[in-house]
Amino acid sequence: MTEITDKKQPESVSPKRPVPSNMIAITGALGVLLILSVVLFFNQKSKMVEMETILTHEKDSLASELRQMVHAYDTMKTNNDTLQAGLAKERDRIVKLLQINASNTQLIKTYRSEITTMREIMKSYIVQIDSLDRRNKSLTAENTEIRQQMNLVRSANTELSIAKEQLTDKVEIASVIQAKDIVAVALNKKRKETNRINLLNNVRVCFTLRENPLASSGAKEVYMRLLRPDSLVIATSPNNLFSYSKSSLIYSAKRTVDYINQDVEMCIFMENTGDFIVGTYSVELYLENNIIGRTTFIIPKK
Repeated sequence: MTEITDKKQPESVSPKRPVPSNMIAITGALGVLLILSVVLFFNQKSKMVEMETILTHEKDSLASELRQMVHAYDTMKTNNDTLQAGLAKERDRIVKLLQINASNTQLIKTYRSEITTMREIMKSYIVQIDSLDRRNKSLTAENTEIRQQMNLVRSANTELSIAKEQLTDKVEIASVIQAKDIVAVALNKKRKETNRINLLNNVRVCFTLRENPLASSGAKEVYMRLLRPDSLVIATSPNNLFSYSKSSLIYSAKRTVDYINQDVEMCIFMENTGDFIVGTYSVELYLENNIIGRTTFIIPKK
């Protein structure tokens, strides 16, 4: 009998298949592409960061220039209302531009489109203000010169006025008709001189109006004042008044004479009003608001 032996037979091992060479090539290519993609990504990111930095710098630079313009407008002053209004308008325009909230790219585009025009406008205002300043300085210098000339003219006019007044005063003084040879005496009823108060009838004052070619000719009214020893003016009426030196004086007697610029002899009489007393009397003669002569006479005691 045949002995059956239960033994497993070894399994057959299938041989390994070799990896295709094209797969290896593809895998290598993909790896290289991945590496290149990573390198390109980081390189692109670096460029973007660099570009953003450049844009930020340019935006800040343009914004800084705009802020400098605002400061410049703040310092520009003028008395011209129209020009000052234009300065304020341009300043507000720049301030509003700086307040725009946008990306760097948008801001740079906006700033670039406006800033060139703004520079030209600012230059125009600077030129206008400088021109006005020069003109104002020129006008100020002219005004100063004119004021100096006016002061000189005023000074000259003042001197001329003073000289004219002095000359006028001299002419007025020179044109005054003076009295000379003044003699005052007391007369009795027979027109004889007397030194007795009880015989006094009137007082006679004779004098000569001097020749004066500078004086005006025509009718002249001469006023006489007799002042007693106690300074009382003897007068026939309290209404006997004449103007002298912006006031009124009382006179004793007066007489009108026709003056022809030659010596004129004349006398004025004063009747006894009963006011005469013993003592020394003063006689004053007035003509055309001037006192033209004085003298004295004495009425002695009995």
